[in-house]
Amino acid sequence: MDDCIFCKIAKGEIPSDKVYEDDEVLAFLDISPKVPGHTLLIPKQHYPWFEDLPDELLDKVFRAAKRIAKDMKKDSSVGYVQVSVVGKDVPHAHVHLLPQKGISKASAL
Repeated sequence: MDDCIFCKIAKGEIPSDKVYEDDEVLAFLDISPKVPGHTLLIPKQHYPWFEDLPDELLDKVFRAAKRIAKDMKKDSSVGYVQVSVVGKDVPHAHVHLLPQKGISKASAL
């Protein structure tokens, strides 16, 4: 899509701080992070919403999210990584990865 900011980032038309990249997905630091290290993971091909992703690509997106989360947890201050599929501000399917300090309450149960 010509006017999609995430498509422009994926094509290299807009610079980004890349965290991970392969042939089909790209992860980069959010320009308005909620926490330090807040990362956005997108498919390079344009799909407006999460439910539009083909199953094979969906699998690749979440495998990449898992890999990135594991890398984030190598930092000793990161207790867990919140992975969220939220947002309608940019109609390009994306996943938020937010490194969190400490231990999650859910994992303490």
